[in-house]
Amino acid sequence: MVNYYDILKVSPEATAAEIKSAYRRLARKLHPDANQGNEETALKFAAIAEAYEVLGNARERDRYNQRLGEMTLSGSDTVLTSSNRHAQRWRQMVYEKRYNDIIDRLMEEERLENLAFQRAVFPFVSLLITSVLATAAKPQIFVNTGVIGKIIIVALFIAGIIHIIGRVKDGFVRYTEEDIHESILDGQERPSRPMSQVGAAGVVIGSILACLGIGSLIGMLVDFPAQVLPSMFSTKFEPEFFLYPPIVTFFVDVMHSIVSRFER
Repeated sequence: MVNYYDILKVSPEATAAEIKSAYRRLARKLHPDANQGNEETALKFAAIAEAYEVLGNARERDRYNQRLGEMTLSGSDTVLTSSNRHAQRWRQMVYEKRYNDIIDRLMEEERLENLAFQRAVFPFVSLLITSVLATAAKPQIFVNTGVIGKIIIVALFIAGIIHIIGRVKDGFVRYTEEDIHESILDGQERPSRPMSQVGAAGVVIGSILACLGIGSLIGMLVDFPAQVLPSMFSTKFEPEFFLYPPIVTFFVDVMHSIVSRFER
């Protein structure tokens, strides 16, 4: 029986993200388009593609693990193949332990996947909401503060931008697909592919611009904050409004991360 873990060069205990990363790394190296159609490389690429189709699907991976375990046991001339009733009981305990390990691993992978999804989506949603609020309310914090306050705001803005870039990068690696042409799989049924990185970048940039536009439109129609507190809110659009969404997103996401750690 072919060992797909050896083909992808990963451990049987590897997570779904590690398997996906290993497949991408090998696909870039072995893709026929990058090796002038070399037949040996094409066969290796076909092997890793087949391995990823199985190990990249949680249900198929469980079936494969079960078959692999049965092959290992059936090939061993030990107590595992004995007809002795005590050996049979021990063998049943082994199967139960393996089943429980699979369930525990699936639950842990699901928890990590949910956490990774929150880490990717939560700051993005926070950025969109604060983009609307900042351009709609038009706060004047930067112009009304002193030199030290301006330095702090700029430093927080830079920290927020770096933080958001890190979150977006992690999300792109996990939830988008690089442009790897799988010509070797033509004619076979393939799983649905996620959005490409270019498409995802377009959605992210477009959403932010749309939220800034919506907030600006609301700000032109509603001047309530400026009427109530004219010293803190502006009646016209100012460049400083771009400073606040990354700062607020940074603080909100940090708080979310802290709360998530306490919930574990």
